[in-house]
Order: sequence, then structure tokens, then C-alpha cells
Amino acid sequence: MRLPNKVTNYSNSVIGRFPDILEALTQRDMSPKELYELTTSGKKNMGDFLNALDCLFALGKIELIEEGRVLRYVDRNSMQ
Repeated sequence: MRLPNKVTNYSNSVIGRFPDILEALTQRDMSPKELYELTTSGKKNMGDFLNALDCLFALGKIELIEEGRVLRYVDRNSMQ
């Protein structure tokens, strides 16, 4: 997992992926594949994306809805 440090700046770290992922999920629930395609430019890799999802899940910011196999932003309903 790439965390921000002297060598890796914030935008190239796993934590730098959080805002894009959460912003996309505030709009609607989506599958991991859809989310990856929407939030990943050509220079990002799948490992960083999966690490970011793991961290967001552990922090309680996203959840997996197994019936629809989609990811949901947990705080979305409390904002409305």
C-alpha cells in the first residue's frame, strides 16, 4: 500500500484515491468494475484501487450490498 511520504506524494498515494471514489459513490451505487472505470485514469493501477476500497470499507465509509453486488457510500443517506 502506497501511503504519502517523502517519495510518494498525496495524489499518487492510496489515500489520494479516496475523494474520487467517495465522490462517485455519492452520486449513485455502482459495481466495483464501474467505479474502477469511472475513477481510474490510465496511470493508476488495480492494486491501489483495491487498497483504497479496503481502507474505505475498514473506515466504515463504504459498504458492499451483496444482493446487487454494488458498493454504497454509507454516509450518503445521512446527508439528505
